[in-house]
Amino acid sequence: MNSIALLTSALESSKKMLAWIVSDFSDADLLVRPVPEANHMAWQLGHLITAERHIILEQLPSAKFPDLPAGFDAAHSKETASLDSAAGFFKVAEYLEQLEATRAVTIAELQKLTESDLDRPTLGNLANFCPTLGNTFGLLCDHIMMHLGQGTVVRRKLGKPVLF
Repeated sequence: MNSIALLTSALESSKKMLAWIVSDFSDADLLVRPVPEANHMAWQLGHLITAERHIILEQLPSAKFPDLPAGFDAAHSKETASLDSAAGFFKVAEYLEQLEATRAVTIAELQKLTESDLDRPTLGNLANFCPTLGNTFGLLCDHIMMHLGQGTVVRRKLGKPVLF
């Protein structure tokens, strides 16, 4: 297995894990915070989707993501993280649809690259954190897994079954 295949597998796996964690959430469950002052899952899901798109476009500006629903970016800004109202946020199915579409483009862009492309220096804001393009694709997996952990805490808080 080469690096591109490994990163593809990790991108698929982390997406599936996140979808699994929220698969039995109601739309109202998405507004539950793991602890006070933490971000609820609706905001976190939107943040993951918008962040991934911005990260990929900063590194691979020719990537073509489908349009997000109107207001999606604005609903998941730092300024909206503290909002508890469902107004402006989306339904579970809509987040999962956008996650699937976003990750599909990310994987398609990865598969256009060569192994040596993964060694290219990262551009922009992430350059100090992720030195190479390969590291940046790995970060997208890590980012989901970090937020997935918070989703697991929300599951416990809601009394949902332990999944693994």
